[in-house]
Amino acid sequence: MPVRVMARHEVRRLAEAGAQLVEVLPREEYEDMHLPGAVHLWLRDLDREAARRLDRARPVVVYCWDWMCDMSPRAAARLEQLGFREVYDYVPGKADWLAAGWPAEGRSAAALSAGDVAQREVLTCRADQPVDGVLARMRDAGQTVCVVVDDERVVTGLLRRRTAEAHVVATVAEVMRPGPATVRAHEPLGPLLERMAKARVETIVVTDPEGRLLGLVDRTSGEQAVKAGHTVAA
Repeated sequence: MPVRVMARHEVRRLAEAGAQLVEVLPREEYEDMHLPGAVHLWLRDLDREAARRLDRARPVVVYCWDWMCDMSPRAAARLEQLGFREVYDYVPGKADWLAAGWPAEGRSAAALSAGDVAQREVLTCRADQPVDGVLARMRDAGQTVCVVVDDERVVTGLLRRRTAEAHVVATVAEVMRPGPATVRAHEPLGPLLERMAKARVETIVVTDPEGRLLGLVDRTSGEQAVKAGHTVAA
């Protein structure tokens, strides 16, 4: 029975150890963006192409788009029936890999995304900390926001400087904005900046699929990157 792989770190480990990465989505989706080094083998072509394109002696990791896509489990099952001995199904799929900001290949891979322009050095704090101490750090660093995280860097809130200045005698949990809006690292930059401008939002938090902090997109910096002539996905 094919092994279900849930973590992208395990996929990368398998690939580095010699496993073959196989995307089973339609070719257009593969050509747009795929995992580094992955080959394209559409589900419908497995019976005809697998023996010619893949090495039976090496592990095979198949993937499609995300958890809801059934093409990779079906491909993994069929590869076992065709005699491949070590088959893995990367269940979270390409969406998980891209959302974490990991490298990709394809025609859209060069386009700017949220992860490309996100500031990685972000001021963070805990929900149980006193606001006055956090405010002092924000002033010293010249920052207007502090991202509230837990011990695993999972984002639980957002504290803006103006809010902190109005509630000095409090804890962060009492005055932070819970459940702030976030985006994934592969979010195309152009549309994101348009939405931010329309909503008059200056910054937005970037997280990975597990909700962990990756960085902070500043609208002004993003617009400057666009003006510098970088490729931006439409």
